[in-house]
Amino acid sequence: MDRDRYDRRSLNETVFSSIKHTLGAAVRARHWWLEFREMLLKATVYNLRRCVRYP
Repeated sequence: MDRDRYDRRSLNETVFSSIKHTLGAAVRARHWWLEFREMLLKATVYNLRRCVRYP
């Protein structure tokens, strides 16, 4: 197992938890491509909020 990638798992879990807490855990789309787009938009909004909050 690649040790460097595994050590970043806790960081990923923290980001996912933060996104779920701030933007909601539910995905409302019904098709896979719309689900993908919704998740991409959530990640983009999360990153923009972090850029504004921590310049």
